[in-house]
Amino acid sequence: MQPKARRAYVPGLAALLVAVVAGCSAGSDGDSSATDAKPGSPTPSAAPPGKYRTLNEPCGSVPRATLKELLPGAASLPEDQQEKVYGGTASVTYDTDRRVGCSWKADSAAASHQLVIDLERVVSYDPAVSDDDRAQDVYAKKESVAALPSPDDPRDEKASQPPSGPPPASGTEAETETDSGKTTQTGPGSDSGPDSGPDSDAAGESTTPSTSPSDTVPAEGLEPRRLDGLGDAAFLDDVLARSGSAAQHRTVSVVFRTSNVIVTVRYTEQAAHPAEIPDSQELQDRARGLARKLVEQLNE
Repeated sequence: MQPKARRAYVPGLAALLVAVVAGCSAGSDGDSSATDAKPGSPTPSAAPPGKYRTLNEPCGSVPRATLKELLPGAASLPEDQQEKVYGGTASVTYDTDRRVGCSWKADSAAASHQLVIDLERVVSYDPAVSDDDRAQDVYAKKESVAALPSPDDPRDEKASQPPSGPPPASGTEAETETDSGKTTQTGPGSDSGPDSGPDSDAAGESTTPSTSPSDTVPAEGLEPRRLDGLGDAAFLDDVLARSGSAAQHRTVSVVFRTSNVIVTVRYTEQAAHPAEIPDSQELQDRARGLARKLVEQLNE
């Protein structure tokens, strides 16, 4: 009978086996939350991106029929010149995915008209701020620059109302507005007679146009204001201006935001005659009509 073989005892190997078993047990019983965080996955606090990733080509955004209405002087031009006018001039930008624009201009015997549209796609580089929120901040700054009157400010209400009180007594200067929109002064110290100065014509009427305060303020209901039902937020501005003895020009701007895109429509009319004042109602209706068309295009 042979003796039984003795098994060799290796302390190091036994220790290694114990360590492996202990490690496996600890991994299965421990917290597995670390494995849930995958590299590159969005964090719960990341703001959503904006709706729009690109912008439409601007010069093709305005229908030909709309351009004919906004630029009445183009209809009398030769066919080749009409095509050039209606084709518009694209704005120079460095990133057409972020900002684009186009302008059109046409002259007629009665007035000249200019149309400009600008589209800006706002992108937030702060993960905690959405593109829409960033666009709202940009839009709010534009509205602030327009300095819209507050409906709660009594001074604004008075500004849109005609002056009250008795007429000036005789012997004092008074301003009267003629049917042509000019203002003349009567009373001591006024030069209303013929040949009263270098700017007077043979009839004694001044050829230098003047604008009364009521001319520069649009009629009630047409003041610069916020607009409803146009994108997520919108406002309208109306400015009448004149440089020196040149004819008066009125610019109506409609600015609206839809998601992370801000659109500006700027429509200007300059009268051919210095005494004529471009009509607010007509310009505002046309600018708002185009703005609605642009909203529809963005929502398609």
